[in-house]
Amino acid sequence: MTQEPQQALYDFKPQHDFFVGIDSDGCVFNSMEVKHNDCFSVNVVKHFGLASISRQVHQAWDFVNLYSTMRGTNRFKAVLLVFDYLREMSLVQKMGLEIPQLPHLREWTETETKLGNPALQEAIDAASGERHDELSHVMQWSLGVNESVADIVYNLPPFPGVREALQRLQGKADVIVVSATPDEALKREWDEHNIDQYVALIAGQEMGTKTEHLTITTKDKYPENHVLMIGDSPGDLKAGRSVDALFFPVNPGAEDTSWAHFLDEGIDRFFNGQYAGKYEDELLSKFQELLPETPPW
Repeated sequence: MTQEPQQALYDFKPQHDFFVGIDSDGCVFNSMEVKHNDCFSVNVVKHFGLASISRQVHQAWDFVNLYSTMRGTNRFKAVLLVFDYLREMSLVQKMGLEIPQLPHLREWTETETKLGNPALQEAIDAASGERHDELSHVMQWSLGVNESVADIVYNLPPFPGVREALQRLQGKADVIVVSATPDEALKREWDEHNIDQYVALIAGQEMGTKTEHLTITTKDKYPENHVLMIGDSPGDLKAGRSVDALFFPVNPGAEDTSWAHFLDEGIDRFFNGQYAGKYEDELLSKFQELLPETPPW
């Protein structure tokens, strides 16, 4: 019998008075650019026949996934957002190109929380006709992305400061990975650089949303202001706030500086009870200025 994907979250037991959740892509690893530019968007072009607007696909994909408030969005929600943006672009409209609507994928993303390939396969197995064909098409794209990631994304060490931060958290805080990346890629990347030893659990998209990861592992288990989420996207902030966690932003484009600041000041403030309030507010203000809501086209 297959183990419930979230069982490891429910089995998690606090060992310390403090808890730290850490995102992976773009936060621990400088993997956002290479994954999105060389793995995700090229497979969108390939699997959905969009070679004639390749530049626009890359532009829309990068805006959604790298350079906007949507940064860090789950891949299946992201492809819907990208297609919505593409339909609004004047060049795409002038060309008369039909951008896939993917209504069945949209419905699935609105009702399923474990937005990974296993749950998608279950939906495919239960479907027929157009729904089956559409979701199968999306699955081929997602599998293509995973193949590209496995082929391309390696020899990519953590940002400077990450390993030292993880070491300083040892013995003081329970640390888990909270990510929307597939479990396989997460475990491979953390193992490759021998930093998986510093975390109690690696939770990816198959275990549900980041909010679910944090809710299951922290709710009613830690004192006030003893839970911290470290992330690089508004989605990480939202997930952290859903469980009343403090938030430390790893600023896109200034990741090494962010980790240095965490080591120099943030980590001590967290453990000393001096994090909430003015200090955190100033960090969030700078972070939120970096990511726009409106596309440049």
